[in-house]
Amino acid sequence: MSQFSNDIQGPYNNYPPPMPPVKTNGKSITALVLGILSIALPYIGFLIGIIAIIFASLSFKELKYKNEEGRGMAVAGLVCGIVGTALYAIIIVLLILVFVFYSDATNSLNYY
Repeated sequence: MSQFSNDIQGPYNNYPPPMPPVKTNGKSITALVLGILSIALPYIGFLIGIIAIIFASLSFKELKYKNEEGRGMAVAGLVCGIVGTALYAIIIVLLILVFVFYSDATNSLNYY
């Protein structure tokens, strides 16, 4: 018998098992996807952007208490959601103003 006969598994048995991978927050992923869609989809991007902002804020609250990753995706979803909401809000306001001024112009032409 050798002096290492009691060590059946070899010299590597004292190391701890590997750590499990850290999960990514699902709300962060959802916020990112909806934020990108809020920029890409015309007119309904306004509503999708609002939903992306809500999911991003919920994700930030969850990330404070859980040991998960996804803060960068939540930030990107929040920024894209804000940009998409602001972009399509401006477009919708401009379209409403065009329709209001156009209807006033057609009404004023009928009086003469």
